[in-house]
Amino acid sequence: MITTDLCIIGAGPVGLFAVFEAGLLKMRCHLIDALPQVGGQLSEIYPQKPIYDIPGFPEVKAQELVDNLMEQIASFKPTFSLGERVEQLEKQEDRSFIVGTNEGTKVHCQVVVIAGGLGCFEPRKPEIAGLEHFEGKGVGYMVKNPELLRDRRVVLAGGGDSALDWTIFLADVAREVTLVHRSDTFRGAPDSAEKVFDLAKEGKINLILNSNISSISGNGHLKEVTVVAKDKSQTTFGADNLIALFGLTPKLGPIADWNLAIDKSAISVNTFDYSTSVERIYAIGDINTYPGKLKLILCGFHEAALMSQSAFKYVYPNQKLSFKYTTVNGVPTF
Repeated sequence: MITTDLCIIGAGPVGLFAVFEAGLLKMRCHLIDALPQVGGQLSEIYPQKPIYDIPGFPEVKAQELVDNLMEQIASFKPTFSLGERVEQLEKQEDRSFIVGTNEGTKVHCQVVVIAGGLGCFEPRKPEIAGLEHFEGKGVGYMVKNPELLRDRRVVLAGGGDSALDWTIFLADVAREVTLVHRSDTFRGAPDSAEKVFDLAKEGKINLILNSNISSISGNGHLKEVTVVAKDKSQTTFGADNLIALFGLTPKLGPIADWNLAIDKSAISVNTFDYSTSVERIYAIGDINTYPGKLKLILCGFHEAALMSQSAFKYVYPNQKLSFKYTTVNGVPTF
C-alpha cells in the first residue's frame, strides 16, 4: 500500500504542475499514468511540437516543457506508477480513498485529483477508403519526430492549433508542405493562422482551403493524395506523408463509473476550486468542463493552483492555510 496525500491520475503537464503547487503547501503526491513515461500527450504524441503559449517561453518544445516541469518538482520527491491504468476507487470510513490499478497497485490518499487530459484517447480519423492500409506507410495522426519528414512532401489535414503549428514548423523542414482544410477559416490561434497565410503568400507552403481529402493511393506506401473542393473539382498531387490532425476522441474509461457529474465525456467541476460532484475528488486540465472552458495548458496550471489551495483542508484539517516563519540572516525559514 502506497500512502500519500494526493493521488494524481495523469502525469501530463497539468498533473506535474499540480505536484509543484501541492508541494508548496507541504502535501505529498503520487501520480498514476497509463503511459510508460511522464508527459501525457506532449511526450506520447508530439514531443518535438513547438508550443507558443507558455508564459515566459516564446517557443518551447513539448518534451522540453515536460523536462522542465520534472526539474521543477524534483525537490518535492513525488512518486509514480507508470504504465498502469486506474480501475478502482474505494471510499473509506474516514472519507479517504484507496485507488487501485490494473497491476494491483494500491494507493491510500486523502484527495484524488483527476488530471488525465482527454482520458483514454484515440485519434479521429478521416473517412477515406483504404486509409488503414497506409497507416504506418506514409499515413499518420501525429508527429513524434519531425526529422523523419525532412526533405519529404508532407500533406497536413486539419484546421486546429496542431495543424497550424506543424505547418509553420515543417515549412523549414520538409521539401514541400501542403495544408488541406475544409473551410476558409481556422479554429486555431489567429496569430498562427496569420503566419500560415503569410507562408502561403510567400510560396513556402501550399494552402488548399474549402477542400477535403477524398482518396489516397500508392504501391505499398503513400504516393498520391486527391482533394475535392466544394465546387466538386478534384486535384491530385504527389505526397510522401499524410498527417491527419483532426483531434482526439476522448474516453473516460473506468472514471465514468465513479458517480461524477459528466457532460459530453468531460467531468463537470466547480470553478471555485475545480472540485467535482464527489467530495475530495477534483478534476483539472482537459478532462474537466465548465462554462468558458479553454483547453490550454496554462489554464490547467491555473486550475491546479486553486485545486491545491482547496485540497489543503482535507490533508491538514486542523490547520489554516498559513505558515509561520522566522528569519535567519534575513532569509525566511519556515
